[in-house]
Amino acid sequence: MRVSRTLAVVAAVALGAGLIGAAAAEESQPTGAAASASPAGASEEAPPPSGLPAVVLPPPSSAEPSEASDVEPDVSASPQSSAKPPPAMKRPRYQAAVIQALDKVTAETLRFEAPINRPIRYKNLIFVVRACETTAPDEGFTDAASYVEIDSQPLPPDRPPPAPRQVFRGWMFANAPGVDPFEHPVYDAWLIACKTDAPGA
Repeated sequence: MRVSRTLAVVAAVALGAGLIGAAAAEESQPTGAAASASPAGASEEAPPPSGLPAVVLPPPSSAEPSEASDVEPDVSASPQSSAKPPPAMKRPRYQAAVIQALDKVTAETLRFEAPINRPIRYKNLIFVVRACETTAPDEGFTDAASYVEIDSQPLPPDRPPPAPRQVFRGWMFANAPGVDPFEHPVYDAWLIACKTDAPGA
């Protein structure tokens, strides 16, 4: 009876030691859920000190700038800034001007052609046309303009003619003769058109 009681005490002591060792081993090993949550091959890190929160460092920033925020749009390449207005068209020039002259005393009129830089006499007047041109197609209206110089030089029958005296110099307009009219007490003249076979340079 005494022997059986002794054996029971020894078994109880052994069982208590075994339970204490198993509990200590279980505390030192991670639980199954914690062990399965950590990836295989991950490096083991020391747990943070008691009472301090774990510090999580942000991932390293990329050296390349963000395309959406850092890169500025190229404004110079926009179609609005690169668009340029078309150049103005050149007025065609001609080799002769058609002029009509009037003698106010006799009411005689004469229409003649005056080539560029060639003097043309009408009674006591000498016409020299320096240029004759028409409006370009992009101007929105049609007109002819001629730059004319007019000298007065009477031709007396009994003596040499005097030196010519300039009485007009300026632009004449076919559709607007009153813009820069030729004013003379005896004669009148105005531009009719520019004429040549092909436009001059």
